[in-house]
Amino acid sequence: MSEEAFKSVQAFPVEAAAAPEEQPIGLVEIAGRVKWFDVSKGYGFIVPDSGEADVLIHVTVLRRDGFQTIYEGARVVAEAQRRDKGMQVFRVLSVTQGEGGQAAQLPPTRLRAQATSVGGFEIVVVKWFNRARGFGFLTRGEGTEDIFVHMETLRRYGFADPQPGDTMLARFGPGPKGLLAAEVRPLDGGRGHSSH
Repeated sequence: MSEEAFKSVQAFPVEAAAAPEEQPIGLVEIAGRVKWFDVSKGYGFIVPDSGEADVLIHVTVLRRDGFQTIYEGARVVAEAQRRDKGMQVFRVLSVTQGEGGQAAQLPPTRLRAQATSVGGFEIVVVKWFNRARGFGFLTRGEGTEDIFVHMETLRRYGFADPQPGDTMLARFGPGPKGLLAAEVRPLDGGRGHSSH
């Protein structure tokens, strides 16, 4: 199921998160890496090793099978079934987090623009971030040019829900409309904030 197809669905159908006692027909075992997963939205996508279209994973299935959340880059083995709009996880068999329990750094996915040249890491502060719109701005301080940051850049490096005032390290460079963040890291060297 593509992200675009899923976004066209008004609400997640109740029958999509099947009860454990159901025995669906046509289950296929898939293995792949988490592209992204957002607990507050209630779903995410797995990129299968087979190269086929992304597979939808719903939070109710994840939790029913004993997992609270999964992070970008985690390896997932699951049983999936074809639904009207594509493949969807029916049962999670195993989850292995990236090295050191952190999300692996995934390549950019469908970013519209990338910084043309990137300097070293600098300390920045989240000026504002709009999760629904999928972007925000970072600042190096009063009187400096704002740095545009896309949700995919944040997710790729483990930040799920940055809040104004959060500090992090960022590498950035000129983009088509101003400065553009290319990479972010937590100040403490650990994972990004998953939520507040």
